[in-house]
Amino acid sequence: MKKLIVFDLDGTLAESKAAIDAEMAKLFSALLDVAKVAIISGGGWPQFEKQVIAHLPKGTKLAKLSILPTCGTKFYQYKPAGWKKIYSEDFTADEKKKIVSSLNEAVEKSGFKAEKIWGEQVEDRDSQITFSALGQKAPLEPKKAWDPDFKKRKKIKTILDKLIPDFAVNLGGATSIDITKPGIDKAYGMHKLHNILKIPISQMLFMGDALFDGGNDYPARTTGADCIQVRDPEETKRVIEGVVACLKK
Repeated sequence: MKKLIVFDLDGTLAESKAAIDAEMAKLFSALLDVAKVAIISGGGWPQFEKQVIAHLPKGTKLAKLSILPTCGTKFYQYKPAGWKKIYSEDFTADEKKKIVSSLNEAVEKSGFKAEKIWGEQVEDRDSQITFSALGQKAPLEPKKAWDPDFKKRKKIKTILDKLIPDFAVNLGGATSIDITKPGIDKAYGMHKLHNILKIPISQMLFMGDALFDGGNDYPARTTGADCIQVRDPEETKRVIEGVVACLKK
C-alpha cells in the first residue's frame, strides 16, 4: 500500500466550505492511525482549521498530517507546540493590486455579475487571490446551481487570461476562480510533499472529486501518482474505509 494518502478538500472530504461530518472525522482519524495523510486545496489556512482540524477527535495523530493551503504555496505541519507554517510563497502588494482590478474588470465584461452575494467576493490568501462569484459565505444550494457546467467561469477565465497573462487562472470549488503564480496547481502541491516528506510520488495515493480533464484535481494525475476519482464525501468515506482495512492487515 501507499505511504501517503492525499486528499482534495471541497467536494471530497466535505461539501463546499462546509465542515466534515462526524463520520468523516472518525474515519479520517482512523486513517491517521495507519498512514501519513495530506490535504491539498486552493483554500486558505483558516478553511482547513474550520472545516477539518476543529472537528477531529481528541487524540488524533496530527503529527502525521500535512496541510497544503493554496495548492502547496503554503505548507503546515503539526509540531509539539502546535501547527507551524513551514513556508509561504506570497504575492507582492503590486501583484495583488493588479490581480484584483483585473478580476473586477473580467467579471464586469463577462456579464455574469451575481445579483445577490453573501460576504466578500474576493479573498486575499497571500499566495493566491480567490474570487467567489456568490460571496465567501454563500449557501451551498445557490452555489451548486450558479455554474454547474463551468460555462460562466470559463468565460471569465478567458477574459482574465488576456488581462493577466503572467498569472495562472484556475477554476475551483462550486463558484470559485483561483489566481496564482504560473505552475501552481495540485501537481505543484504533490511535488512539495515529495520534497519535504521525502516520499516518492509513486508511493502517494490522491483522492479528489475533479480528476477529469480540466478539473482542478486533474494536475495531480499528471504527476504519476495513483488517483481515485470520488463523486462526493460519501463516496470518499467508503474509499477511506477500504484503505484503512488494507493498511491494518
